[in-house]
Amino acid sequence: MLCVSMMAVWRSFQNCLHYKPCRCSLKWLMGNIVHRTWTSSGPLTSRSRERVTPVFTKALAYEDKVAIIDKDRNHSYNCLYHSSRGLAAQIHQALACHSGDLQGKRISFLCANDASYTVAQWATWMCGGTAVPLYRKHPVAELEYVISDSQSSLLLAGKPYTAMLEPLAQKLGLPCLHLPHTSSLDALHAAEPQSQSEELISDWAERPAMIIYTSGTTGRPKGVLHTHGSLLAMVQALVSEWAWSRDDVILHTLPLHHVHGIVNTLMCPLWVGATCIMLPDFSPEKVWEQLLSSQSPAVTVFMAVPTIYSKLIQHYDQHLTHPHVQDFIRAVCKERIRLMVSGSAALPQPVLKRWREVTDHVLLERYGMTEIGMALSNPLNGPRIPGAVGAPLPGVEVRIVMTNISNTIIAEGDSKHTRVKPGLEGREGELQVRGSSVFQEYWNKPQETEDSFTEDGWFKTGDTAVYKDGVYWIMGRTSVDIIKSGGYKISALDVERHLLAHPDITDVAVIGVRDSTWGQKVVAVVQMKNGKTISLPELKAWAREHMASYTIPTGLIVVEEMPRNQMGKVNKRDLLRQFFPH
Repeated sequence: MLCVSMMAVWRSFQNCLHYKPCRCSLKWLMGNIVHRTWTSSGPLTSRSRERVTPVFTKALAYEDKVAIIDKDRNHSYNCLYHSSRGLAAQIHQALACHSGDLQGKRISFLCANDASYTVAQWATWMCGGTAVPLYRKHPVAELEYVISDSQSSLLLAGKPYTAMLEPLAQKLGLPCLHLPHTSSLDALHAAEPQSQSEELISDWAERPAMIIYTSGTTGRPKGVLHTHGSLLAMVQALVSEWAWSRDDVILHTLPLHHVHGIVNTLMCPLWVGATCIMLPDFSPEKVWEQLLSSQSPAVTVFMAVPTIYSKLIQHYDQHLTHPHVQDFIRAVCKERIRLMVSGSAALPQPVLKRWREVTDHVLLERYGMTEIGMALSNPLNGPRIPGAVGAPLPGVEVRIVMTNISNTIIAEGDSKHTRVKPGLEGREGELQVRGSSVFQEYWNKPQETEDSFTEDGWFKTGDTAVYKDGVYWIMGRTSVDIIKSGGYKISALDVERHLLAHPDITDVAVIGVRDSTWGQKVVAVVQMKNGKTISLPELKAWAREHMASYTIPTGLIVVEEMPRNQMGKVNKRDLLRQFFPH
């Protein structure tokens, strides 16, 4: 049995070579073989017993049930499926591919938060392609980087973004297909082929599914490659742990280029036949209206980042002040909504407390990241400890390692049991994760991929954690160069790279400063050229042309000379203590 398992892993590794050169070192490969072979409770064992298929394969079973409600109309599962097949046929034609399988070709798409996103995603997978979701708030230069770095073969442009993507497609020499308005998605049915090419694909498990770009300590965003198997592992763990059902209705107001918005709040409901109400943008007023609406279907699930909850509380305190209104809000949220989740950043305790006062809900805190999906969660039913992120999800193993002391393992376990080294409970260490939801690799970055795993196949999250009182606690990033602001993971080095392109800035250090609304805010410490000055509004105005909105500094400190230590390096923790002693 052991030999068969190892051979299966080796064949999977060989299969990935047909679409792209080998990027895995022998050490990293063997670590994953050890992991996937010897983990008796690991998800790959259970995955082998269940056929891996993408979410669109479930759609026909739900027929005319409403899948997505966006600003234009209701979209049934049937409609999404047949629209996706029609778009898939157009993709085949645009790429002159007649084999029925695009074999991992990357397809980048930019869509609004509506049904067109799902159609673009499903159509890409129906072709056998790899989806590369773009973010609509990124500047053109950042979109070009993602498209080029992922080596995309084709672009899909949702209705609002054709004017943005078409010139970029022409510059890069790529075909660009325009999606119809969401009110006219049915028009894609005309292109639907007679045969179903997706039925020819039987090896979904290890087939590349999606590349999601995330910030890292090395600066430029890295493409995190997930297979259909790892995405399904994420979905099944959350469906099981959070009791998703086809009766659920989720309100979706999150960006669709991160795991939180893609998997947790879109793929999970579509997998079980639930309904997803999609707002085009976050608006506190619109969210409250939808949560409290008397129209059917009523929202039963809501997931957001701490900043969104903070802004909802602010709107409540400013505009929903009548006692009868507040009693109504508390009663509706308690009776109708079964689950409210907070993630992507640490949840401030005052927000947790105030939200409970407003809605009678204790927010469910969980922990995850782009590379691993969700790893830890407080229980759906049972006590939720404020500030803790609970226990491992089904099929996930975690451990805390003191990397500075001979890699001593403090705690290690899965969803059923955790072993703690005597005398070390409560000690800090790096959180490491393994399981079938873990990503395959950083796209075209073999060294970064190898460096992110231990020799025995555990992914190094870069987060500091402790295990105490029977649950896990995240203490923060091991690297000071990662800033968590508004649910986004921001690379300080990437922000610095952009700011150094300013003609009047000679030196810069970017730090994350604690903030009650955003978790952390981005602050730039800059040194100017002789005789030059700059204000924060001036810096913001310049940065809007070059940077994603959420990465633009909201704080500015101008220094005559950048503080450096005896080694000539900037110590960012010293900068925090110097300029923000509180």
